[in-house]
Amino acid sequence: MGLLGVIMCGTICVQVVTPLVASHFIDQATSGGDLHALFVLALLTIGLALAGQGLAVAETYVAENVGWAATNALRADLVAHLLRLDATFHTAHTSGELIERVDGDVSTLARFFSRFVIYVLGNGVLLVGVLGLLYHVDWRVGLGMSVFAVLTLIAILRIRAAATPSWAAERQASADFYGFLGEYLAGLQDIRSSGAGAFVLRRCAEMMRLWLAVRRKAQMWGYSMNATSLGLFALGTAVAFALSAMQFKLGTLTIGTVYLIFQCTEMLRQPTEQIRNEVQDLQQADASIARVEALLNTVPRMVDGPGVALPSGPLAVELDGVSFGYAEDAPVLSDINVSLAPGRVLGVVGRTGSGKTTLTRLLLRFYDPLAGVVRLGGVDLREVRIAAVRARIGLVSQEVHLFHASVRDNLTLFDDDVPDEQIHTVLDTLGLTSWLQELPQGLDSTLLPDGAGLSAGQAQILACARILLRDPDLVILDEPSSRLDPMMDQLVQTALRRLLEGRTGIIIAHRLATLAYADDILVLENGQVREYGSRLALATDPTSRFAGLLRVETSEVAL
Repeated sequence: MGLLGVIMCGTICVQVVTPLVASHFIDQATSGGDLHALFVLALLTIGLALAGQGLAVAETYVAENVGWAATNALRADLVAHLLRLDATFHTAHTSGELIERVDGDVSTLARFFSRFVIYVLGNGVLLVGVLGLLYHVDWRVGLGMSVFAVLTLIAILRIRAAATPSWAAERQASADFYGFLGEYLAGLQDIRSSGAGAFVLRRCAEMMRLWLAVRRKAQMWGYSMNATSLGLFALGTAVAFALSAMQFKLGTLTIGTVYLIFQCTEMLRQPTEQIRNEVQDLQQADASIARVEALLNTVPRMVDGPGVALPSGPLAVELDGVSFGYAEDAPVLSDINVSLAPGRVLGVVGRTGSGKTTLTRLLLRFYDPLAGVVRLGGVDLREVRIAAVRARIGLVSQEVHLFHASVRDNLTLFDDDVPDEQIHTVLDTLGLTSWLQELPQGLDSTLLPDGAGLSAGQAQILACARILLRDPDLVILDEPSSRLDPMMDQLVQTALRRLLEGRTGIIIAHRLATLAYADDILVLENGQVREYGSRLALATDPTSRFAGLLRVETSEVAL
């Protein structure tokens, strides 16, 4: 920014000096001046013009560097902030909307960051300098142009204040559209299969029509600013010409001075238009700044703990009177009391909506309970750093997310410190060595997003490999084999058995065969504990709910 300011000062000096030299040249030429002096003045004029162009190139180069450095730093801050926000925030905002706020709003600020302060200050100094030059030539011309310059700036500022809400509405309409686009592109297969394409297109047209309306209103404010400044300066230029013509006829001004006045009026137009453009950009920047500030001021509901350390080794799990609901008037879990010893595996069963997945999300501190305490290793999770909690827990969910990156990066989650030998050992343990050998570039082969080219079972085993590489002390398996065929299910079951060895585990399952590795069983119903005890004891008790579920599944398999 300092270098940009120095370049702007140089540009202003060149802009002020150039018409003075040209005016002196005209007066010397019309009065029969020395040819050598005219030649020197001509060369000086050319040199000033070239210097002005060079400074313009340097200014553009430096300004773009400043703008991109600032906006990229802001994007990084926003992404880091979004990663810290809790799941409740991300549930309430679509990914498309957040992308627009991180990129679209910040892109609007690029020019504001790089040039606004320097341009406004620099052009303000240039404006004062040119008006001072006009006063020096003829105070009446200087006074007239001062009045028009002040009127123009007042009009620009008033229009800017009125236009800012329109630009804020335009930015919101843009975010809404991209949120809609991201949502429906994510559900493309369902839309195609159900024949809902016409509805999506109609909804898209409606949103673009709304966007057009607010965009048109915002743009009209910009056009009114242009028309106001151009109209006032056209009138001011006409007044300056009239005064100059009168003084020239009276013989009080030379033709070179008239040319100087003409050039000064044009020079007044340039900084005023620059200020107008910057203020017009500020209209959009005001809206984007408010939206960026609102995002940065969003406080995570999850408060990081003071840093109490968890004990080493497999972690005990305890839920003491835990109640939770995504909305305060709609409880999902009610008074849950569970105690799981270190190294044991808990199987969680229940109907859809009974709160099974929600219970595991509390262990990962995606949410905090509304009542009660969640403990790992005897330590209240609210006393532990969130990053420390998640570093000790591995999660394998039903939906495995793969990144458009190499196999290595997908397994290590972009951690370059994991050696290839360790990766090969884990893949061999899970039976994926032959699959890896079939890939054209081994660990450097690129996987496509959403696991294209991989079966659901292979994706699940890769998720298990991720967890083994991290070596956590608590493993949560959220319905890991619910969508697999029997053959692939056997491979996944082998991976799960390897994954649970020597660790505390929690398995959520609809297919009860997955619970063969469980030591204890928890049956949830309507967010409450209906049964909790040893798996073998519950399975052999014909009156238990778990035994009833086993009988139902056995009869379904027989049918």
